[in-house]
Amino acid sequence: KIGEKIIEKNSTDIGLQKLTLRQLEVLPKGVETDVLRSLQYLPGVQATGDVSAKYYVRGGTGDQNLVLLNGVTIYNPFHALGLFSVIDPEMINSIEFYKGGFTAEYGDRLSSVLSVVTKDGNKNNYSLKASSSYLTGKALVEGPIPHGSFILTGRKSYSNSILKKFLNDENVPIDFYDASFKVNYSNPALIENGKFLLFGFLSGDKLNSINPLEEDFNWSTNLIGFEWLQVHNAPMYSKVGISLSRFDGEVIPNESKLKPRKNLVSDFSGTMDFTYMQDSEDELGAGFHFKILSTTLQIVNQKGIKSDIEAYGGNFTLYGKYKVLRFDNFGADAGLRINSGLNSSQGFYFEPRLSLTYRLFPDIALKAAWGIYQQEVSAITDENEVISLFDPWIIIPNYLKTSQAIHYTAGVDIDFSPSVTLKVEGYYKRTINLPFINEDKAFEFEPDLISGRAESFGYEFSFKYSDLPVNFLASYSLGYAYKQLNDYIFYPKYDVRHSINTSLEYSFPSDWSASIVWSFSSGLPFT
Repeated sequence: KIGEKIIEKNSTDIGLQKLTLRQLEVLPKGVETDVLRSLQYLPGVQATGDVSAKYYVRGGTGDQNLVLLNGVTIYNPFHALGLFSVIDPEMINSIEFYKGGFTAEYGDRLSSVLSVVTKDGNKNNYSLKASSSYLTGKALVEGPIPHGSFILTGRKSYSNSILKKFLNDENVPIDFYDASFKVNYSNPALIENGKFLLFGFLSGDKLNSINPLEEDFNWSTNLIGFEWLQVHNAPMYSKVGISLSRFDGEVIPNESKLKPRKNLVSDFSGTMDFTYMQDSEDELGAGFHFKILSTTLQIVNQKGIKSDIEAYGGNFTLYGKYKVLRFDNFGADAGLRINSGLNSSQGFYFEPRLSLTYRLFPDIALKAAWGIYQQEVSAITDENEVISLFDPWIIIPNYLKTSQAIHYTAGVDIDFSPSVTLKVEGYYKRTINLPFINEDKAFEFEPDLISGRAESFGYEFSFKYSDLPVNFLASYSLGYAYKQLNDYIFYPKYDVRHSINTSLEYSFPSDWSASIVWSFSSGLPFT
């Protein structure tokens, strides 16, 4: 059932997957349910092996995936060197995942958007839930408060023995935790039809080896946010939010061969979004976003040259979109996003977006999407590392142009019956101004980064049969990905030509179920 979407007859939802916690839980799991690892079962999403939860979407790099928790950016969504997600499934209310062609309200990344909304908490009763796996122990507390509710979650690793199964029986001293809270308040005496949300999240990881010949890793992620949701007298909805998100990571080489790295990211953001519902069922959306971002990166390259890359910037974004929903056989979502840019010297960026749906017959829908996307931050990754252990973030410096991608997506949805569906999508994505570490830098005056380009294209087929007590899903992906740096063209580490995923679930009486997953992919471009 993973990948199941909520379908409207004229919805412009190409590339969008709406997932639930139930759909994640039915998948067999190595240790415990993991939202990011579960994405790898979707067509068009690849990994560099069974070990890592890091994912790559339609030929894009890992840093081109936007991860939002209640609308706030998480810069490092992974625990344990990328083995697991920092998002505890117990706190999840809903998941939306765009594999491309996302609409004008989303920006800042080139490939995909994962939007996770957490639970509000039980408004009627207090409850406590605790559980443990081979890796972690965790707890959840929720209950009512006057005019609202709250929820608290916490998770802590307590044993590393299971990690040996992922790391060739090596004993890696990984220790991590994560915790979250959310409080919602709605008092008609204060503001009628209004709702306030206060939420926070923090996580930390340490890998401190007793062997001086091995490196140590430390990193943490913290965020806090506030939202005001309002239903106005007219058929209009608004959402105002403010947030702070931070990431701090460090590689301590000790006496190993690794080079030291230290990274700090601070992101202060505000949003104001409006949606107006017309009598014709069409929707008009608009919004204003601002961001104040600072990044610090200290690195040493292969030639022993140390670089301190510090950047600070602020931008504001305006967007508008019009969604056509009045027709039974046609739907459209047309929008424009205008970004002032963190690097003001390069001027404004214009990002038009368009998604279309046309239903030839009641059971056959043609869908397409096109858009231009900008990204002003980048995680600097060593292309020679199969599984990257440390991905520091930076604002792309002034001497490089901002990264830009163009998406072309088209597909067809065929509903053979209420329980049998076939979906086919094809995509082409071209990226320019992609930053790379300048490994040939030998002098201080030479640039730390140089730019290249990338290209990816492919096809995805997805078949679903859902008729209780049986749910079956099968998908096949054919993909190509290239990168070019100067005159050198190469296949990135996540270039996978063929990929097949199948899942079968059988539901028994009394809420029992059994499931099985089978996956196959062709070889990766490394040994």
